[in-house]
Amino acid sequence: MAGYRIIGSGRHLPGRPYTNHDLTRVMDTSDEWIRQRTGVVQRHFCPEGLGASDLALVAAQEALKSAGREPQDVDYVLFNTMTPDYTFPGSAPIVADKLGCGNVPALDLRTQCAAMLFAYQVADGLLRGGAARCVLILSAEAQAGFMPWQDWDILEEATDRRPSVEAWDRASRHRGYAVIFGDGAGALLLERCDDDAAGLLSIDLHSDGRYADQLHLGLGFRRRPFCSEKALAAEHQFPTMNGPEIFKHAVTKLPRSVHAACAQARVRLDEVDWFIAHQANWRINEAIRERLGVPADKMPSNIDRYGNTSSATIPILMDEMRRDGRLRPRQLVCLTALGAGIHWGSAIVRV
Repeated sequence: MAGYRIIGSGRHLPGRPYTNHDLTRVMDTSDEWIRQRTGVVQRHFCPEGLGASDLALVAAQEALKSAGREPQDVDYVLFNTMTPDYTFPGSAPIVADKLGCGNVPALDLRTQCAAMLFAYQVADGLLRGGAARCVLILSAEAQAGFMPWQDWDILEEATDRRPSVEAWDRASRHRGYAVIFGDGAGALLLERCDDDAAGLLSIDLHSDGRYADQLHLGLGFRRRPFCSEKALAAEHQFPTMNGPEIFKHAVTKLPRSVHAACAQARVRLDEVDWFIAHQANWRINEAIRERLGVPADKMPSNIDRYGNTSSATIPILMDEMRRDGRLRPRQLVCLTALGAGIHWGSAIVRV
């Protein structure tokens, strides 16, 4: 049975970085408060008119360039996003068209921050089953659209005025999530090879809808119309996040999942070269690392520079590591993530 390798990767972060100090102009927060709770120092936001497919396009072009491949070489596109260009259709066919892949199948996956794990399992089936030779996995988020402030000109320092009391209070009410998230895209290009030991060695995936209300966006089609003045007045356009409960889920479920994936692959923790975790929150990942007992230098982090880019954190970090030489062919990697749904899991990959 054939295996597959990562032959290319790319990433894209839009615009300039917005620091924690920038956010203090539109809400009640501070650099110290954000750093202590999240580890985030700066993040990027999409400008008006730019969406997830636009970010993914640049990351995809970088991945193809690094692999020496053309868009026509791609047989299948898997696109992870929770912030699509439209409610429907999905963004996968849009970015495939922009990239010039022709009429290849293009599928959106909506498993939020854990989406990279689910996409890897789908890609594994396509590649090992012979349905595709080259699969492009994209992850992109344009989360600026649900930021709770309305005064982007103040954030940009384009004016000396201050937010209204109402705007300040609204943004401050939602600062728990607003200080964490950022925008960005990552891409991995997987291609079948003769080495059957390359690729996904094991995966441990789970979903539990009982906890959907702990991290969700309230607009939906249970209401008629799905978006109304009443829904907006109730602030359903902003995410609801129970941070302490999400923290508990992550630090209990993910270490167990990592052990389960390692057991399936018959590898020891100390045989794993890299533990690449979803960049949700620095405190979460430190707690996971400590429970696993793995060295700090084996669990890289970039949340300080990009914030939580949801589905895109893992491929962005993997691209950084490939380009600076840390992530090399044939290394053993453990991917782990938890996201809204809730969805969570871990995978052992021979890259």
